[in-house]
Amino acid sequence: MGGSFALALKRAGLVTKIVGFDASAASLDLALSMGVIDGIVTSAAAAAQGSDVILLAVPVSATEMTLLAILPALSPETLVMDVGSTKQDVSKVVSRVLGQYNLAECFVPAHPICGREVSGVQSSLADLFEGKKVILTPSPQEHASPTAQLARAHELWQSIGCEVVTMSPQKHDATFAAVSHLPHFVAFATMLSLTEQPQGQNYLPFGGTGFRDFTRIAASDPVMWRDVLFSNKQEV
Repeated sequence: MGGSFALALKRAGLVTKIVGFDASAASLDLALSMGVIDGIVTSAAAAAQGSDVILLAVPVSATEMTLLAILPALSPETLVMDVGSTKQDVSKVVSRVLGQYNLAECFVPAHPICGREVSGVQSSLADLFEGKKVILTPSPQEHASPTAQLARAHELWQSIGCEVVTMSPQKHDATFAAVSHLPHFVAFATMLSLTEQPQGQNYLPFGGTGFRDFTRIAASDPVMWRDVLFSNKQEV
């Protein structure tokens, strides 16, 4: 998701330089060779330093740790967004970490509805966001009186082809528990129930298009989806 966002910004001519940080040196090298990023840095804080826009493309459980790491580099003019699939937990983290420094308005929670079952920078697509929805979940105060950063976020996502929708974190999590999180859980459970049967591997070749359609999303990153399901367990 982060790589696609970088490529989309470049294609739209909206950036002059993109720097990236990842825990994997191999992923950083690949991103640089693919032209996804223009420079490599050695920490999240270094990536955030001097940046106008910061996108956190990390599992939702890593949001707080990442915000703490980049906190010294933030200013009221910095736009920070995430791409996580849950939002009530993210809003609480933002309030806890950034609120005490009057920086909470820098953060605009975002959820692009264009995820695929593949992951990693090698799967980045410049047109991933075209014609897709992105959900922004500002705080109730920002709903009543939109902030400059919310307006920037809205314009930015529109500029790379998204239809922008705003809703509360609570409504977001209830909605996506129904249309995304529970379906992923069911797909994972179905594949697990099949492959753990003694004859499961013998059954798989007989699955038709309906089975493939139903279970495709079970190829998604299990670590990411573990975080999503735990974060939104009440709604799920």
